[in-house]
Amino acid sequence: MGGEAGAAAAVGTDGRVKSLGLLFDDERKGCYSSGETVVGHVLLEAVKPVALRGLRLEAQGRATAAWGPGTGSRASAITAAPAAASEVEYLNVRLSLCEPPAGEVIILLQPGKHEFPFRFQLPSEPLVTSFTGKYGNIQYCVRAVLERPNVPDQSVKRELQVVSHVDVNTPALLRGIIKVILLFEIFKTPVLKTQEKMVGCWFFTSGPVSLSAKIDRKGYCNGEAIPIYAEIENCSSRLIVPKAAIFQTQTYLASGKTKTVRHMVANVRGNHIASGRTDTWNGKTLKIPPVTPSILDCCIIRVDYSLAVYIHIPGAKKLMLELPLVIGTIPYHGFGSRNASIASQFSMDMSWLTLTLPEHPEAPPNYADVVSEEEFSRHIPPYPQPPDCEREAYCPMFACIQEFRFQPPPLYSEVDPHPSDVEETQPVSFIL
Repeated sequence: MGGEAGAAAAVGTDGRVKSLGLLFDDERKGCYSSGETVVGHVLLEAVKPVALRGLRLEAQGRATAAWGPGTGSRASAITAAPAAASEVEYLNVRLSLCEPPAGEVIILLQPGKHEFPFRFQLPSEPLVTSFTGKYGNIQYCVRAVLERPNVPDQSVKRELQVVSHVDVNTPALLRGIIKVILLFEIFKTPVLKTQEKMVGCWFFTSGPVSLSAKIDRKGYCNGEAIPIYAEIENCSSRLIVPKAAIFQTQTYLASGKTKTVRHMVANVRGNHIASGRTDTWNGKTLKIPPVTPSILDCCIIRVDYSLAVYIHIPGAKKLMLELPLVIGTIPYHGFGSRNASIASQFSMDMSWLTLTLPEHPEAPPNYADVVSEEEFSRHIPPYPQPPDCEREAYCPMFACIQEFRFQPPPLYSEVDPHPSDVEETQPVSFIL
């Protein structure tokens, strides 16, 4: 039974049950996702015979948001107003691991170590990522409860870490081209903002400070470095300092009321910019620390991120641009692999093309095999021949068109015999 060091255990109080433990078979597994199976066993060690009414396993998961009187650890007995609270349930599983035989009330366990395996599957519906915040949390746990006659129930509990994967490349469910394009816009389209601020008061202004900032995409993961592109122009008379920071915003909804908590999780500082000077960030990096992925699918708790590029201006309010971020769990793999993954969705439907398209193009057929001399002569109308000096001037245009129609094509070649001196390039577009 490897991995017992990570088990939770409860010790009995009556001297009969020495310990009650809960183990997951894969203790190295950090977190679970929707549809996965949780496997483990409950360990019970008895020093004397133990009468049991049953041993059950409970798995629960819920989101809770609450604040106000009565929610603190030392709440007053008399509250001036009811606490704001909301709760959403995501997981509720109940299994019987040991029960008396039919017709019996109790079951007797002999002294020694006993092991009770369990297995249950998480719901296939999306589960919200585990989270603990100031005014609420999203928690999942597994608990084993030992029921004994005339003795209070004993229990042992383990926390179950759950993550709702956020793929910054493709949506979890790809239902059509339009949705793919929309997600491409959400996670990959560069985010660009520009802002300008006049420094000074009334008519004693010293000139504007302008700021424009851009990031390549909105979706990033923990440990990635965000390249920031920015242009700062200081036309004021003051010394300014550009900075960038990642902010986490927690939003809680309970009893129709809202609480918001915002704090900085990472920042970077630029060089001082003197009056009349400019500065450019050509991919200045800001690394994302270990943070909770974005939580966008819970109705009472939401976790958002943003990248703020701002300038501290002495004696004036700072100039700030805020760009939205999505912190995911599946890293960005690049345009090529993204396009390949989308194309693979249609590989089965388009496989018949491989049966009809040759690997190498074939040369066109010989002109003599297609148009015979008799057919060529039949399509030349019998117009009277004008004098030689005026032949081309009196040649009917219709006859020229018919004659051109049956002229042999130029010789076939895979290499252009008359390459153009100027090469035309077209911008690459994302076409599905």
